[in-house]
Amino acid sequence: MGRHASPTAPTTATEALSPAGPRPDGPALEPIATARELVKVYGAGETAVRALDGVDVDFGRAQLTAIMGPSGSGKSTLMHCMAGLDTPTSGSVVVDGVEISRMSQRQLTKLRRTRIGFVFQSYNLVPTLTAEENIRLPLDIARAPVDQERFDTVVRAVGLEDRLHHRPTELSGGQQQRVAAARALIARPAVVFADEPTGNLDSRSAAEVLGFLRSSVEDLGQSVVMVTHEPTAAAYAHRVLFLADGRLEGELLDPDASTILEALGELTDARESRRTA
Repeated sequence: MGRHASPTAPTTATEALSPAGPRPDGPALEPIATARELVKVYGAGETAVRALDGVDVDFGRAQLTAIMGPSGSGKSTLMHCMAGLDTPTSGSVVVDGVEISRMSQRQLTKLRRTRIGFVFQSYNLVPTLTAEENIRLPLDIARAPVDQERFDTVVRAVGLEDRLHHRPTELSGGQQQRVAAARALIARPAVVFADEPTGNLDSRSAAEVLGFLRSSVEDLGQSVVMVTHEPTAAAYAHRVLFLADGRLEGELLDPDASTILEALGELTDARESRRTA
């Protein structure tokens, strides 16, 4: 499933790239998650690292957003703070109308069981459980009933109807990651966060998982935020955000791989220029 710019879309990254963050004058798209003045500092004193430096951003509901940037740019830190996996030093994070940046760990644990889904590079499946049992696991942990119609819809979407009774060792990498994606979706979370979800996959398996994440947005109304370093993966997104040195530097809407590559090159050049100025 490739992503291509429309005939009227900008043809170069320079034309398409725009400042990132809240867009009051842009398309009316209700945010599912927001961050305001988000700062994350690791360490203290001279060794302190400012991983996020005052980030303001909205993530659209029923949209697939990709986050890109060089190593150390803060993209995984941003996602972890948005998902309640890391606590910001200052600023606020709101997910589905609830401010999570001031929640206790107990409150966050409860929220993550039902309102936030996760897909990670390492599939994190339980090896002794079947695919079906792994998919149902979040609901079992939360002691919540399984909506069989929802379960069947998600399983059909990931194309695993004939693999439900197989354990992870009996599945390919792409199939395991699709199980992980189905598990993230089963509880109808407000948003799914995916951290390099295709990092361990070959190109064919990666396309399967990315196609599913895109279709989960378009067919199931899911909201997905994905960290990736691959332009071909980011091209599946409706919107790509670019980070550098803990700051949002710009975004592309409805991109393709070539405009993403060009934008990354321009941002790298601008970053080097600032450092040598």
